[in-house]
Amino acid sequence: MMNGLKLGVAGVGTVGGGLLRLLAAREGELAARAGRPIEAVAISARNRQKNRDADISQLRFVEDPVALATDPDINVFVELIGGEDGVAKQAIEAALDSGKHVVTANKALLAHHGPSLAALAEKNGVALNFEAAVAGGIPVVKVIRESLQGNDISRVCGILNGTCNYILTLMEKEGRTFADVLKEAQAQGYAEADPTFDIGGFDAAHKLALLTSLAFGTRTSFESVYVEGIESITPADIEAADDLGYRIKLLGVASRTDSGIEQRVHPSMVPKHSAIAEVDGVSNCVAIDGDFVGDIMLIGPGAGAGPTASAVMSDLIDIARGHVLPPFGSKAEALKPYQPAQMRAHEGGYYIRLSVYDRTGAFAAIAARMAEEGISIESIVQRRPNAEPPGFNQRDEDSPAFVVMITHRTTEAAIRKALDAIERDGHVDQKPQMIRIEKL
Repeated sequence: MMNGLKLGVAGVGTVGGGLLRLLAAREGELAARAGRPIEAVAISARNRQKNRDADISQLRFVEDPVALATDPDINVFVELIGGEDGVAKQAIEAALDSGKHVVTANKALLAHHGPSLAALAEKNGVALNFEAAVAGGIPVVKVIRESLQGNDISRVCGILNGTCNYILTLMEKEGRTFADVLKEAQAQGYAEADPTFDIGGFDAAHKLALLTSLAFGTRTSFESVYVEGIESITPADIEAADDLGYRIKLLGVASRTDSGIEQRVHPSMVPKHSAIAEVDGVSNCVAIDGDFVGDIMLIGPGAGAGPTASAVMSDLIDIARGHVLPPFGSKAEALKPYQPAQMRAHEGGYYIRLSVYDRTGAFAAIAARMAEEGISIESIVQRRPNAEPPGFNQRDEDSPAFVVMITHRTTEAAIRKALDAIERDGHVDQKPQMIRIEKL
């Protein structure tokens, strides 16, 4: 058997602890599968004395992650610190420059600096693997980078953040408000004390930027991802979606069009009968459309110690076997510049919720604004009172009516222009709600 693969692990939190437990539990099997032993020999963490689920008593402690990255006794630097810049970036660059393989779960870092880090890895003939950076235990990076190389991929989309999916699931099943379910998610450990990164869609956007690069052979362009979170979703929207035959999910969507690549993260209404609508709780899923393979979907746990450690281990076994590929499938120098798509027609139309003052001429003015932008309305209904958001009052003529409209296919630019005009006209008492309808 070959000499062992020796790891330096920077960051011994949830994922790092899970990795160390996996190494201890599967030591013999992993050596047999990889063709050589895989062992952690050193770690770096912010708090050396912190109680952990994993046994670190036999591991050498290195205060500085950058020093660990260049340690002569390791072959692989495992970066589980997080953050798009700072010490994580410095340590990975130092490891690659020193000829060390790198395995990371850091989607933010790769979304911003992936191509340059990939070029550095290729220059030094080492691996930069990141299966754990997207969708936790779902092996989507390997599927796109290796298994689907015979396909032209036209679209990648999915549920990429378990926190948002958990919140939307409970809002639907229990009829609770966003704020109420968010508090529970924080208590359960599914959401951080500051949940902005998750509920604002930014976590999903980082992951989507990586999937876009893998699927379409472009340089990562996080700044080109259109991002909306789920903060504005109300029980009224959830109920309206249900009545219309949809569920609301936060989706990340990357599509190749004639004019370029489209990247967007936002709440979407998806048909109840679709597979993606059935993905509940903290689970993730990724759907991939290829010209020869057709449509495939991968579903599984998107976070957590075990699933993410499993993804890290997959990368480590590849390295142990000598399986080193360009990080993004194509050589870094061959990755094409990201070309954003022009604003185009959205398949499936839009759901619009308006809180309209019950005044003469209000609805006529709204219809006129829609017509000015060439928007055709498929249906329009006034919701029953028990579906209305808190604070609505139907006691006098000037109180708002809760109105839902479904449009035919149109452009997002047209929708936004019309809604801005409606808001300026003063016929609504709150910002209009707009949710895309995805015909999956």
